[in-house]
Amino acid sequence: MSSDEVRLEGVTLSLVVGDIVDQTGIDAVVNAANAALSPGGGVAGAIHRTAGPGLAEECWPLAPITPGQAVITGGHHLPNPYVIHCLGPIYGRDRPENELLAQCYRHALELAERHRLQSVAFPAISTGAFGYPIEAAASVALGAVLAMAGQLQAIRLVRFVLADTRALEAHRKALRGLMGD
Repeated sequence: MSSDEVRLEGVTLSLVVGDIVDQTGIDAVVNAANAALSPGGGVAGAIHRTAGPGLAEECWPLAPITPGQAVITGGHHLPNPYVIHCLGPIYGRDRPENELLAQCYRHALELAERHRLQSVAFPAISTGAFGYPIEAAASVALGAVLAMAGQLQAIRLVRFVLADTRALEAHRKALRGLMGD
């Protein structure tokens, strides 16, 4: 597992290549959800398969959600007590996609704060089937998290769990640009 870390305002921001369903020691993993909060493919499918059918049952009354919105459930059979479900924008359709994507990250962090969680792991929301270019998504996502770092009281670790080295490099480059390095 590759890793990069920076500390900002008491919050550690970590970039890793890994599997979102294998984030032991993390209070909440974030699901790149669909509007119905149903299993599906990609990150949502992996999270639902690992969590078991209880997750879909808990999600059902919370759906549908709209782009930028986030809801929280239990983690069921995941190694995490919670799952935060975010509906990212479909690139080129849901507008303004950069604001809707930033809202996903902000709303997820707000829910984690409300529940006094200390750690959250995000996938690269909207970059799979929803078509958001990884470079642009990395800038928006990291920018949203960095902008909130000073307001976070409970959260001490925000981890980006990325699918491959290409996504990791895009996030490294975006982070360097945002930090002024």
